[in-house]
Amino acid sequence: MKRLFGIVLCACTQIAAAHGVTLLLRADDARLERSRVERAYLGHPGGPASDGLELALADARIELEAARAKLDLEVVHVASPAAARDAAIKAQTVGRAALVADLPAEWLLAAADAAKLPLLNVGDAADRLREQDCRPQLKHLLPSERMRVDALAQWLAGQRWTQVLLLTGPAADDALRAAAVRKAITRYGLRLVAERSFKLSADPRERDKANLRLLTSGVTYDAIWVVDSDGEFARTLPYRSVLPRPVVGDAGMVALAWAPGFERFGAPQLARRFVRRAGRPMTDRDWSAWVAGKLLVAAAIATPKGTPAVLAKMLASAEVDGGKGVSLSLRSWDGQLRQPLLLTDGQGVIASAPLDGMLHAKNTLDTLGADAPERLCKSNL
Repeated sequence: MKRLFGIVLCACTQIAAAHGVTLLLRADDARLERSRVERAYLGHPGGPASDGLELALADARIELEAARAKLDLEVVHVASPAAARDAAIKAQTVGRAALVADLPAEWLLAAADAAKLPLLNVGDAADRLREQDCRPQLKHLLPSERMRVDALAQWLAGQRWTQVLLLTGPAADDALRAAAVRKAITRYGLRLVAERSFKLSADPRERDKANLRLLTSGVTYDAIWVVDSDGEFARTLPYRSVLPRPVVGDAGMVALAWAPGFERFGAPQLARRFVRRAGRPMTDRDWSAWVAGKLLVAAAIATPKGTPAVLAKMLASAEVDGGKGVSLSLRSWDGQLRQPLLLTDGQGVIASAPLDGMLHAKNTLDTLGADAPERLCKSNL
């Protein structure tokens, strides 16, 4: 501090405004149990969502400082829907600006109904969260199940592999996801030639329910679509079917938000930064958490001194670069992030969707998932 001509001059830096962000994670998350993580099933998490979110904030440190803005991240582990609700209430009470969550659907809804803060979903693909169970403040960075099946159906239609054999697992989620597959098959002019159920079991009486020869025989098909939320059966299917045909869905070729083998638009640099920070490859859930951070950064820079309400408004209209070559933004009608999907076999990226030739009146990205005229989310009308 200096005194010049009777005037006190202060060289102090203006204190940055802090927007508080709370990340809600599952306590003792079974998906991150060591043996499951080591299997590295495509589309399954490889580590906590905090890794991707923290990378986004670290990437933006200089930008935030230049704008005199600040994002303060708090990580909270919850063990039930009630705990998620209580954590959301506490975050709103203490003046946090936004919530990010990698939680199951019911837990997300409990948190969304308890607080009016923006809630960024980075871990659940359930269509119902974007449709009948949507909430105005609930935004989705992970692609919906419908987006994934649309991407794969576009690919099959483009290859003219129109005859599809559908294999469905025993989980409750498998039944819902198989219903989405059937609709995509119809939507893109494919034909479901047969649907068969499988079950992995140690019971000798149920051995045939996982017999690949039986499940893939007696019918002619161009491709096999497997729905297996668990992942163990699906990974055994490629190269073992009766007919030499490609596999899509939860093994073979999978539609994901991100794949480590993507080599365009600065993706290799992002992949390397993530590996250096987390010590593992970036999964699509990591990418979704990273993009959640990018959106929060964009909103914070636009409103460095704004209230949480102002930040929430800016968040809904923010656009970011997600390393996929196009600007990404949130759909107004269901809160879903519009984005290209990468079609990968785990070794490299085979293609991206929407495929070339897909047409849309406004944005070809909206050919993936529920489009505005369908109005499936009534609360956002």
